[in-house]
Amino acid sequence: MKYWSTCLAFISLLTFSSTSLSQAYRLMLQTENYPPFNMSIEDKNFSRESGIDGIATDIVRELMKRSNIDYTMTLRFPWKRIYDLTLKKPNYGIFSTTLTEERKPLFQWVGPLVSNNWVIFVKSDSDIVINSIEDLKKYKVGGYKGDAIAQHLKANGIEVIESHKDNANPKKLQSGRIDAWATGELTGRYIADLEGISGLKTAFDMRNTDLYIALNLGVPKEIVNRLQGTLDSMRSDGVVTQLTQRYQ
Repeated sequence: MKYWSTCLAFISLLTFSSTSLSQAYRLMLQTENYPPFNMSIEDKNFSRESGIDGIATDIVRELMKRSNIDYTMTLRFPWKRIYDLTLKKPNYGIFSTTLTEERKPLFQWVGPLVSNNWVIFVKSDSDIVINSIEDLKKYKVGGYKGDAIAQHLKANGIEVIESHKDNANPKKLQSGRIDAWATGELTGRYIADLEGISGLKTAFDMRNTDLYIALNLGVPKEIVNRLQGTLDSMRSDGVVTQLTQRYQ
């Protein structure tokens, strides 16, 4: 009898500790204007109190609510600034970001939230043919500074003309300042539309990728595990699909 009483007391202590930690801990989530995944409400007709909207934003909000974890969510720019901040601050996280081999050991990862395939866009009347990343060496390629796509191209020997904001690239492409634009498929088309530019052509499908939440290595493992378990449940019961369909 004494044995079972001790076990029950231990289990109760663990449950209390787990609940106390999630309620006392505040996660500082950083994001950027990266439509349609995370964006200021000026870019979309879905209004939110915090002024941040998007596919991934809605998923993250529901995830935090179901996980019963206190948090703040801030939209800032440029991307490199919030990326570096998340690397340094022990209770910080960043979304939506691509999990790459280079980044993998730098953070703890929760995801995937949503897919965002990497592509090369060119103008609709362009005769550029791209069959491999190597072919890009012949052209002026625009990208977003600090973004995983630009980092990937540079790691493969491609010189990238980087902009501090990705929405500068559609106009650069249109004016001929760049020949090709490396970006996410959904993101690029959405940004181009906001800039009043249509008819972009996909010249090359680079890579199928997913977007994640990246958490500082100092975030307690219990928090990370709880978030991942909750996200897995949201995906299984169809909530992630429902939230994604709002923007389609």
